[in-house]
Amino acid sequence: MPAYKSIVILTGAGISAESGVDTFRDKDGIWSRVDYRDVATPEGFIRDAARVHEFYNQRRRGMATVNPNAAHAALARLEREFSGSVLLVTQNIDDLHERAGSTNLIHMHGELGKALCQACEQRSAWSKDMSALSQCPACGAVGYLRPDVVWFGEMPYQMERIYAALAGCDLFLSIGTSGNVYPAAGFVEEARLHGAHTVELNLEPSDGHSSFNEAVLGKATEIVPAFVDGMLSAR
Repeated sequence: MPAYKSIVILTGAGISAESGVDTFRDKDGIWSRVDYRDVATPEGFIRDAARVHEFYNQRRRGMATVNPNAAHAALARLEREFSGSVLLVTQNIDDLHERAGSTNLIHMHGELGKALCQACEQRSAWSKDMSALSQCPACGAVGYLRPDVVWFGEMPYQMERIYAALAGCDLFLSIGTSGNVYPAAGFVEEARLHGAHTVELNLEPSDGHSSFNEAVLGKATEIVPAFVDGMLSAR
């Protein structure tokens, strides 16, 4: 295995699915049961904030029943033991990467465990239920909190930092992603444009599988630890 110096890893719903976290786009995923326009758009929040709050409250409560799996742990180990740089970019809003030990991490779609105040634009840790009566911990305003989650039609977070990392990496890994959600689906082409080797680790080929140099198929809890073992033993 080549001696890589800089790794960017993109993770999606597939890596958390084996921990029991619901996916969104599978045939039995969340969007097969709930209309995203009602609970994951600014317009839906304006129409019925109580419904949106309850949707995310249920998901936030559910985080107490799940734990990081072997794939999360393997990526945390890679960050700790790899001699170069490792940046983890996740589309997931759960905190399983952090709980596994990852620290150099970007939540491009926001975090379920944070609140965003529309009055002062500050973000705060948030673990309890949220409602129209919730008070902002930063400014004290009532009625302005929303989940710190990127909704449809909104720009993902830290895109400038992500694209800079993609331009500078020599290995790009995509783990558990469908390959049909942009801009994340275009990261592989961005990395390849700058000369990176690209690898997809997935349960089945993604929509963008033909853009990768290499593919490893199987359960994330099996293939990710094995891949990380191979990388670290080749040093």
